[in-house]
Amino acid sequence: MKRFTLTIAAVLLAITGAACAPAADEVPASSPSTLAATRTVLDKYASVRIEADLSPLTDAQRRIVELLIEASEPVNEIFWQQAYGDPTELLAAAGHPDTERLIRMNFGPWDRLGDFAPFIEGVGPRPLGGNLYPADATREEIESASPEHRSLYTVVRRNSAGELIAVPYHEAFADQVQVMSAKLREAAQLAEDGGLESYLELRAEALLNDDYQASDLAWMDMKNNTIEIVIGPIETYEDQLLGAKAGYEAYVLIKDKAWSVRLARYAALLPGLQRSLPVGEAYKREVPGTDAELNAYDLVYVAGDGNHGSKTIAINLPNDEEVQLAKGTRRIQIKNIMRAKFDAILEPIADALLAEDQRPHVTFDAFFANTMFHEVAHGLGIKNTVNGAETVRQALREQASWLEEGKADVLGLHMITELHVEGELPDTDLMDNYVTFFASMFRSIRFSLASSHGRANLVRFNFFREAGAFTHDAESGTYRIEFERMQEVTRDLSAKILQLQGDGDHAGVAAFHDDAAVIGAQLQADLDALAGAGIPVDLVYEQGKEVLGL
Repeated sequence: MKRFTLTIAAVLLAITGAACAPAADEVPASSPSTLAATRTVLDKYASVRIEADLSPLTDAQRRIVELLIEASEPVNEIFWQQAYGDPTELLAAAGHPDTERLIRMNFGPWDRLGDFAPFIEGVGPRPLGGNLYPADATREEIESASPEHRSLYTVVRRNSAGELIAVPYHEAFADQVQVMSAKLREAAQLAEDGGLESYLELRAEALLNDDYQASDLAWMDMKNNTIEIVIGPIETYEDQLLGAKAGYEAYVLIKDKAWSVRLARYAALLPGLQRSLPVGEAYKREVPGTDAELNAYDLVYVAGDGNHGSKTIAINLPNDEEVQLAKGTRRIQIKNIMRAKFDAILEPIADALLAEDQRPHVTFDAFFANTMFHEVAHGLGIKNTVNGAETVRQALREQASWLEEGKADVLGLHMITELHVEGELPDTDLMDNYVTFFASMFRSIRFSLASSHGRANLVRFNFFREAGAFTHDAESGTYRIEFERMQEVTRDLSAKILQLQGDGDHAGVAAFHDDAAVIGAQLQADLDALAGAGIPVDLVYEQGKEVLGL
């Protein structure tokens, strides 16, 4: 039987840093104020020991899981280089185990659940681009350089003459990707599923040349695998300067086949959902790929960009717009992590902040469904601007990630409503979905503006507040959703975001963000109360081969 253990404590993660970028400036040793800040940040996390029942796996499959974890471990080294640089001096100067632990958890000295505020004395602000660009490079300088400087798969450095140069990932991180590639090839030789074998071979090659499309297509063609791995440079969250550089991440997962059967039917609804979007024809003219998949998995290991700050509960990939239009996307619901967050975080938030009679509407089934349709919604709308000049991601640059997450949230809820009206979700109590969605906004806002998800939820909270989708009772200090009004506002916000994306309106998105990404006095008081009650913000994992008994 699978065991899943929660404790409110921090866990020392085995993350090894490797030298790449120039070493950090001298870092002061821990002081009493640094230790106090450290412990405040550590209190934001609930620890989860990730264990899984591997007994149904064959000996070959168990060995594959072991090899995939070994392939994932160098991802931590690469992400250190992308996020910070060589952490050797930083870790040596930590001066206390708690400080060192927190540095490793955050891949640097900045609190990822606290707007990247430094938790070590004397450390300056985090560069917007992490260590993906020279610290002194400006957005304008990089945008005026050649296209390769804005590639997903290059780091930007300066040569001896001070000129910007773009270094391909497979060269900058050659030692790590060679190990990763070799481990994937070894796992491919043991694969009992032809689709998994093909994907692993192609992904191994892609890590060595930064050409990922063939492996993405093979990943979409893989249907019967029990073991899953997501690995490589994927999301652009780390790059808050241009939103142009992909951070390395890795997830090793095992499919929950019983839950996956329950979800499979929804992928076929995508074309109809696209046609029903609440916008004009120009904003829904693309037809999403019909080879999309929707499955439930349990996480067994995560590394790099997936293992810091707020941890994901679902994955929707690939991001390649051409693959999405041809094949759709693979939507991975991480059921065990979702359950952990619901129990340790969401239910306590609901008990603290929601009107008593609405609290029973916060359910795990609604949380799961909302997350599932969030991933479905990522595949809706259009990937290329209506004028055809560029992709939405290219047009919106550093604003793209948070707006896309906001779209998926609100449009997913709107889709649940539409499907319920059409009779596709007859057992759904929409009130559960809406109340659970509202409670989860507080959960995500606590990720801070350092997180795209945190920004998206804060903007939506203020949009909903202004539109009267909920009320706040000063006497009880609790919130109540206005069910019918919230449905209307959900539709309105979905339409607004879809149009902003389709127009590629960078200035409009930036203005929308700056106007609404503000924490008011009442919301701040509520967030402080949640912290004061000891409700964690997110999870930290104890994981690895030893935990799994491998």
